[in-house]
Amino acid sequence: MFDRTHIRLRLVALAACVLVGIVPGGRALAAYPERVIKIIVPFAPGGGTDVIARTLAQELGEDLGQTVIIENKAGAGTIIGTQAVATSDGDGYTLLMGTFANAVNPSLYDKLPYDPHKDFAAVALVARSFNIVVVNAKSPYHSIAEVIAAAKAEPGKLSYGTYGTGTSAHLAGELFKSLAKVDLTMVPYRGAAPAITDLISGQIQVMFTTVASAAPLVQSGQLRALAVTSAERSPAFPDVPTVAEAGVPGYAAESWYGLFAPAKTSPEIIDRLNKSAARAVQSESFKRLGVNEGLVMVASPSAELDRYFAGEEARWRKVIKDAGIKPE
Repeated sequence: MFDRTHIRLRLVALAACVLVGIVPGGRALAAYPERVIKIIVPFAPGGGTDVIARTLAQELGEDLGQTVIIENKAGAGTIIGTQAVATSDGDGYTLLMGTFANAVNPSLYDKLPYDPHKDFAAVALVARSFNIVVVNAKSPYHSIAEVIAAAKAEPGKLSYGTYGTGTSAHLAGELFKSLAKVDLTMVPYRGAAPAITDLISGQIQVMFTTVASAAPLVQSGQLRALAVTSAERSPAFPDVPTVAEAGVPGYAAESWYGLFAPAKTSPEIIDRLNKSAARAVQSESFKRLGVNEGLVMVASPSAELDRYFAGEEARWRKVIKDAGIKPE
């Protein structure tokens, strides 16, 4: 009698576990998400990464049936915000909007307070973007070939503006110098806006900058677009060649946005978030964002983000080392 009762109780308990989605380790995945999810953006509010993260948060929230909020943790070249995610619980409720900076920081800094690979689990490569090479509309340069010719004729005379050491704009310029075998002088600024102001006034000669910062000025006739830094032409600028097409074979430089979770996050939660991100980037909100920001939507399986991240880290490590770039 005792044995039958004991067996019956165990079967009831097992059935209850199945119903609530208990898996080895005691996590109730069926209920995820039960509370607010937070995406940490390691930049100040208002920038491109922040805009993309907020759009993603809105779409994820609708798909998951739970509120998704943004927390901006800027500072130390994205290290502060990134570390906050690395040390958080791997429960799916704290995520990181990773960027180009996450791939270059291991080469810029001798030591980081986290391991960029061991402390994170890739969720989804959300989108890729490119920079655009622009000059003053009154500039004598109408092509990349003319910029290269001028730079070789007078090494160091031409200057290009960047909005920070180690940013995509800075490294796009350094890659250009390396592959085109030219000497351009880098002039750092605190942001894209002051650099573009000096480009228009003739204080600097060229910029590798974001589509969002340059497109309105190209359309208004204040800047001239010479090339895009992506491997393929952009639908947003179909008549503008790539840098590779324009005379620098092998050139490709892009920014990207990827969603990461702490390393201990379960594969089931990662998969659920990945599928939700894939649906998010198909929304009308992301389509509009793609046009405005020059984005190519991706949201591929999480393994693709791992592969892409490793490739980007290796590519920029060589550029940083060869150029002797150090953090400010």
